[in-house]
Amino acid sequence: MDAAAYDVKRIESLLNLQINRLQAPDILKEAMNYSLQAGGKRIRPLLLLSTVAALGKPAEKGLQTACALEMLHTYSLIHDDLPAMDDDDLRRGKPTNHKVFGEAMAILAGDGLLTYSFQLIAEDPGLADATKIKLIAMLAKAAGPEGMVAGQVADMEGENKRLSLEELQYIHANKTGKLLIFSVLAGAVIGGAKEAQLECFRKFASHLGLAFQIRDDILDIEGDQEKIGKTVGSDESHHKSTYPSLLTLEGAKRELQRHIRTAKEQLLETGANTKLLLELSDMVGMRDH
Repeated sequence: MDAAAYDVKRIESLLNLQINRLQAPDILKEAMNYSLQAGGKRIRPLLLLSTVAALGKPAEKGLQTACALEMLHTYSLIHDDLPAMDDDDLRRGKPTNHKVFGEAMAILAGDGLLTYSFQLIAEDPGLADATKIKLIAMLAKAAGPEGMVAGQVADMEGENKRLSLEELQYIHANKTGKLLIFSVLAGAVIGGAKEAQLECFRKFASHLGLAFQIRDDILDIEGDQEKIGKTVGSDESHHKSTYPSLLTLEGAKRELQRHIRTAKEQLLETGANTKLLLELSDMVGMRDH
């Protein structure tokens, strides 16, 4: 079993454990766990753990923060699928949370995952208090009105409009990119990166985040619905601007490779042992779901 697969198993085991230990109504725990355990690539926690390891620290040191990150990401997917947002019926090949538990419980499950994520970081026995405070502040900014929430607003406002490339990049830099940058920078903070390394890691994550979204847009056109686990062509049906619609499909593929290449160049500048991060970069560029 490779290191990434082993880390995924540890992440999923701890996610399940953390939900089960909650003193909360069973239906709420069931709804939270339904979306958490629905599969997914676990790219964000893997990036975090691989960055910690790249800096010579045990990956386990970042495990609780990695789980918190995946909980927060999952909350955003539950809310994104709601009828008032993207109104999706499928997520990772399964009925979306609100289709199974109803809209009210889906909203509450998302709320629970969001708030619990900060609790997990605050209660991590393996991190110094100063590190916890820094991580909580970083995560709140990445996920909040200056990050993911801002990107979601811009995405909704951009429906049925022809956006410029700059406007599209703003949406994805916030909606997807800020949380992905947190994944890497949190690992760098936990791993004790130097200031110069932090900047290289930030640039790496920024380019990887754009590559991730471009690949998403490409898969929405030519992906296998069974593999990606959601309806192909949903961007077009929601009248959303995408990288292929602005750059052509071939242009989007070239831009994807450019961002992957630049991300890897930034990794090499860190001087860290980035083998796993390089592998994850290739995985982002070539993923089929």
